[in-house]
This record gives sequence, structure tokens and C-alpha cells, in this order.
Amino acid sequence: MSTTEQLQGTSKHSAKWQERFNFFETYGAPNDPRYKQALKAMPTIGKKFLINSNIIAFFFGPIYLFVLGLWKKNLTLLACMFLIYAALTAIFAILGVQFPSALNNGLGFGFSMGYAIVTNYAYYLKEVKGEQGWSPFKGMRF
Repeated sequence: MSTTEQLQGTSKHSAKWQERFNFFETYGAPNDPRYKQALKAMPTIGKKFLINSNIIAFFFGPIYLFVLGLWKKNLTLLACMFLIYAALTAIFAILGVQFPSALNNGLGFGFSMGYAIVTNYAYYLKEVKGEQGWSPFKGMRF
């Protein structure tokens, strides 16, 4: 039984997740050229958004990744966020300047987008491929 047959036969995941899993199975990781071409060929922005990002992860990233069982990747992302904020806070403290709220808002938005973009493929790797590594950026294009 192929992986695609397993995906279609499983009722554990919603139709939305099965569509994402089938897309990744067919076209590969986001850093695969086939993925980019297939995404461009999609007829609607809604379908592109469904495959490429996750709205729940955007708003509830750290909680949602724990719920999905992606705790290793989540801890890595949280550590990255902590280190970036700690380094910037130290730099601004040394300079004697208050941490700019615009920078804080921008970083928050950036981290939320990171969660939104990473979640779908990371969950695919866990559920379909059985990979549960620490790197949240495996297969991503940056």
C-alpha cells in the first residue's frame, strides 16, 4: 500500500489536512522546485493559503504545535525567539535606549508568520513520514 493510499484511507485527519498531505506527497517539500510550480498553478489564493500556511498556528503557534505533538520543533522555535529577544534587549540596554514598540510588534508578527508557514509541513513530516526532529525549518525555503 502506497503512502497516498494510506493518506486517503485514513479518517484520523480532516479533509483539509488530507489535502495538504496529498499535496506534499505529490510535490515535495516547500524547497522543492515542483512545490513552487504547483503552488503557482493553483487556481485560487485560498487554496495556496491552505497549503502554504496555517491560520491557527499564526494566532496560537506555541500552543498549537504542542497540541499537534510537535513539541521538539516548538521548543526550538521558542528558544530562537527567546534568544533573539534577549540579544536585542541586551543591545538596547547597553545603548541606554528603550526597546522600540514597532520592533517588538514586527518581531511578534514575524514569529507568528514563522509558525504559520512551518506548521503544515512539519505536521506532514510527523504524521506521514514519521519524522519527529528538532529542526522546524526542515524542507523550508528561505
